[in-house]
Amino acid sequence: MRVAFVGKGGSGKTTLSALFARYTAVRGGPVVAIDADINQHLGMALGVEEGALPRPMGAHLTEIKEYLRGDNPRVSSAAAMVKTTPPGRGSRLLDLKEPADPVHARYAVATPDGPRLMVTGPFAEDDLGVACYHSKVGAVELYLNHLVDGAGEYVVVDMTAGADSFASGLFTRFDLTFLVAEPTRQGVGVYRQYRDYAADFGVPVAVVGNKVHGPRDVEFLREHVGQDLLVCVEHSAAVRAMEQGRPFRLEDLEPANAEALGGLLTHLNAQEKDWARFGRQAVQFHLKNAEAWANRATGEDLAAQIDPDFVFGPTRVSLPR
Repeated sequence: MRVAFVGKGGSGKTTLSALFARYTAVRGGPVVAIDADINQHLGMALGVEEGALPRPMGAHLTEIKEYLRGDNPRVSSAAAMVKTTPPGRGSRLLDLKEPADPVHARYAVATPDGPRLMVTGPFAEDDLGVACYHSKVGAVELYLNHLVDGAGEYVVVDMTAGADSFASGLFTRFDLTFLVAEPTRQGVGVYRQYRDYAADFGVPVAVVGNKVHGPRDVEFLREHVGQDLLVCVEHSAAVRAMEQGRPFRLEDLEPANAEALGGLLTHLNAQEKDWARFGRQAVQFHLKNAEAWANRATGEDLAAQIDPDFVFGPTRVSLPR
């Protein structure tokens, strides 16, 4: 299952992404946490020292593309492979249960509580003033397009702030999106924007109330969010200690906050895996990007990269040889 954490800048989505990834990992099954935010803080929240961070995916796109395209005859080269290129027969697919492939082996590291961490990476000096961050996040879209994940396997992605995720088709690559909202007008404003955009594509969104100080905060969120409010996370001394770099264990969490994380996992596990929608939208956004810019950028008709006989789903696709 793939889940995204989104929300207004400063809402606490990175902290909650890290807490959820830790909570899920200690309950068994593989978990990959991906930092896809322009502010790269997920590793810190997962207890990874700066010098131990993995190689950034965004800086190694060519190598990642070269591996994923495999011997797919529809993809002529890594240069002709864009962020939306879907897999086809001959593509190499990724499996969370067998993480020995070059993508996981080279671009993921273990964290103290069990999740493996991958990062898009920050802006490089050469990017400043000439590139947008979507060039980095495209690595995550390619990764998810080529991932075959099953029950009890999780990818947790800390996304860019606000509605910036809608600048690409990445927002459709998830089984569920958790929108982190503070009990403020700004927090619920981002929720309304995200809800309205996501509804057109059948993307399920659930709200996580964060930095809640009492019943009045819960009442405010319920008034503005309604039934989309799934759980509330109270102000936490343990989380503040973690954010300040002091020792932290999941056992330090307040019972109500640990229960909230359990509610998130239960809700995620209840989602139906819709491979048909996933494949249909992968093709839809690839065609849209091809027409808008990618055909011109590559000098090829990228509609030809779509393999009409390829069927998404773990029981019907070929895993890496």
